[in-house]
Amino acid sequence: GYTQPVESLALRPVAGIQTWIALRFAAIRDLLTSPRDVNTLLQRNAELEAEVARLQQQVIALQEQVAETEILAALLDYARSRPESRYLAANVIGEDTSPFLRSVWIATGSDAGVARGMPVVTERGLVGRVVEVYASVSRVQLITDPEAAVNVLLQDSRADGVLTAQPNGEIRVDLISQEIEVSNDELVLTSGLGGGYPSDIPVGRVTSIRRRDYEIFQQAVIQPAVDFEQMQIVLVITAFPSAPIPIGGP
Repeated sequence: GYTQPVESLALRPVAGIQTWIALRFAAIRDLLTSPRDVNTLLQRNAELEAEVARLQQQVIALQEQVAETEILAALLDYARSRPESRYLAANVIGEDTSPFLRSVWIATGSDAGVARGMPVVTERGLVGRVVEVYASVSRVQLITDPEAAVNVLLQDSRADGVLTAQPNGEIRVDLISQEIEVSNDELVLTSGLGGGYPSDIPVGRVTSIRRRDYEIFQQAVIQPAVDFEQMQIVLVITAFPSAPIPIGGP
């Protein structure tokens, strides 16, 4: 025990030297091993980024499936509400870019029983009719096409008219009798006259009325029921009952 003070005095500088050496050794060891750690971290980061990208793709795919399911459910409800007709669902796969045509292409054709002249709808209302048919695709003329014409009926006033589209994109109902009082926001339906379309399909709502005393007919400008920019799936009406001929009619 008598030598402890001497040992403490002698070990103090030795401990300091040992501490200095240990710190330098640790620094050198970190310097030599850090590149390997960085490479490991970079590799792990790349793996995590790839996993995140894969999960994001799965989320997008699931969201698309949910959206498609909702659309199909709405179309199914529409078909169930009109069981007297037969329907064929089809994906919208393209649209004409010509400024003189207002039409879309659907992924079904004569192989599935589609024929020229068949009406096309969504759960919201009338889209148009099939004008060209091939084996697996068809072209649908929209009601916004200037060449299209649809016989319609204004729900409240019971006025008959013809739906036409203008080159500037305006859609209106012509040939409405001046004696009939048409109101804004009135629902416009297909009348079924002529046999080209089933009756009572929503077409749009009246947004304004143009009436001049010196003209025989008045016009109603309408807002279409269908958003043609957001169409993904449509229903082709492959068969429907004809509108009854009024008693006393020709």
